Amino acid sequence: MTALLEVSGLTKRFGGLVAVREAAFSVNEGEVMGLLGPNGSGKTTTMNLISGSLKPDTGSVRLEGRDIAGRRPHAIARGGIARTFQLVRVIDDMSVRENVISGLAFRENPLWGVSANVEAEKLLARVGLGGRGGVFAAELTYVDQKRLELARALALSPRLLLLDEWLAGLNATELDGGIDLIHSLANEGVTILMVEHVMSAIRRLCSRCVVMNAGAVIAAGETAAVMAEPAVISAYLGDEDD
Repeated sequence: MTALLEVSGLTKRFGGLVAVREAAFSVNEGEVMGLLGPNGSGKTTTMNLISGSLKPDTGSVRLEGRDIAGRRPHAIARGGIARTFQLVRVIDDMSVRENVISGLAFRENPLWGVSANVEAEKLLARVGLGGRGGVFAAELTYVDQKRLELARALALSPRLLLLDEWLAGLNATELDGGIDLIHSLANEGVTILMVEHVMSAIRRLCSRCVVMNAGAVIAAGETAAVMAEPAVISAYLGDEDD
């Protein structure tokens, strides 16, 4: 398989704290890969380094062979990487439709006017928010704000989608729907790297995963094999009851 994303030697320090230490892994084109680990292990910091929210101290982040480490977030987004956040970020005083249109304006081939409105409605329907484009984002429930954030990310037409605990907080029915949606996005050619604590979702979605602990990658490979490794069980999975 062809590697779409290659992370090598990625390190980020905050004063004396090494949040990410020499992280290295790759994400193959068309796959859904899990990025796992206990709280504080460096997962979200790694996502921030990939998406440009943080600049690495050392190391490289290559998208289709091009090193994008340290580039500004809007340039990385326009270049093919979109993301959702662990703490949902929507623009409360804009409508649901306008939130998505803001994403369409920042992609490589921006859409405006009627075309943007039509595409925004398609994306909202895609994530389960069809017919709600005129509602203010602040009026949505937490789960629907997550759906909106995903629609805005998809508006960028990403090659790589970063999902940071997007399935967290969903009930059983919503979780099944969320897993089906992620499956369908992958089937449409979107490559996905997902931080997730819901192990049942990881087992259903991810053929491979990477596990971090204390800022370092401690295991990587096929999901079932990685989950059986003693170091992983000790660091993280032994505390899971999903």
